[in-house]
Amino acid sequence: MAARTSLPLLFAKKLPPFRIKHKLVHTEAAAKEPAYPPIVPSLTAKSKAARLRQIEERVEKIRAAPVEEKLVLTTRIQRKKFVVYPQTFARNADRWYQHFTKTAYIPGLPEKFALDAEASPGEEGSTSAADTSSVPGMEDEAFADIRALVTRVILHEHWHLKKPKAFLYRKQEMMVGPFLRSLVTELTYSLARHNPLLLLSSLDINPQVNFYWRRGQRIIPRGHRSGRPEPTRFQIDDQPQCQIRINQQLPQFTPLEASYAAEVPEVKYAPNLMPMFRRQYDNNIFTGAKLPDPACYGHTQFHLVPDRYHRDRMARQKQSDQVEVFLRANALASLFAWTGAQAMYQGFWNYEDVARPFTSQAVITDGHFFSFFCYQLNTVALSVETDVNNPRKNLLWGTESLRLYEGVEDGKVVGLNDGVIKLLVNFLMNRP
Repeated sequence: MAARTSLPLLFAKKLPPFRIKHKLVHTEAAAKEPAYPPIVPSLTAKSKAARLRQIEERVEKIRAAPVEEKLVLTTRIQRKKFVVYPQTFARNADRWYQHFTKTAYIPGLPEKFALDAEASPGEEGSTSAADTSSVPGMEDEAFADIRALVTRVILHEHWHLKKPKAFLYRKQEMMVGPFLRSLVTELTYSLARHNPLLLLSSLDINPQVNFYWRRGQRIIPRGHRSGRPEPTRFQIDDQPQCQIRINQQLPQFTPLEASYAAEVPEVKYAPNLMPMFRRQYDNNIFTGAKLPDPACYGHTQFHLVPDRYHRDRMARQKQSDQVEVFLRANALASLFAWTGAQAMYQGFWNYEDVARPFTSQAVITDGHFFSFFCYQLNTVALSVETDVNNPRKNLLWGTESLRLYEGVEDGKVVGLNDGVIKLLVNFLMNRP
């Protein structure tokens, strides 16, 4: 056992000289490599740093996944979301829908259609500058055949078919629906010789189109998660009368940079004041066909207005200003959902914005009046995190209602509007 020794309480008088060695401390510290990995927040902690790390890892996982798995991961978290109905009678619904989808509305159609639809649309026998426009890639004789085809379809549905009495609130579906399907089928088949893209197209009857996205955020008011920010989620479930899908993407209507100066109305109220309601069910993203289908790009959608939509009734209720609002809201929601789903099928999503615009067209009708719309999707980065310095805006072009014909008398179509027929042909002739 070692013996204990006592240390002196006083220091020695003679100490060794204290020398200061001048070293470049910052240089040596920078040159050294860290011996341990960086400290990162815990994935299971209840903190803001941990939540940010969870989001970053989830984003990287979705980026590295293939397209089919990316769609599953994007729609996996199921919470309550606002259901956006394309056909809604809410007042000024088009402004709300523009804010939800970051879309700017431009009256008229793009320059490629050579249309100025500002001349008294919506009145009986009204015509526009489309009457004097020519159909590219088609001779006058071919257009005369198309005009005769439209006349034959109108007479066939109006006179030669004996239809039973329609059920309540199903008159449009049972009377006008077959006319629209026959018109689209006949036009697509007849114009295939002038537009080879239609030979490889796919015509869907009553398809289902879905899109899910996030836009804005709110503070959770109550519950165990109260006080935390939560993204505002939206879902569109649409069912057009018919739609045409193609295997090549339509060209852009305007350069992507042209949307920087467009103005989108900002609605600062909560969506439930529209009114709009939150529901919880599966998040769906669907173009009308499964992912391996080669016809993965949209061409034109055809929509039918519901039975509750009556122009005369809305005029009697002094709501004539909502006639075109209903059609714009329908076109905006439907085309945004369709083009957004197409972009998701190509691998783009909220944190990976589109590298090229996606375009589609829509025609909305009640059997007599036709409205034409064009949509260009320039961005899908609509959440709070990705829309900070994003100048891109989606664009919607549209006309007011144009009447196809006035009526049928003595087995003849009265007041057939050639301008509407030319617009239908121009839409179906659009190709890359």
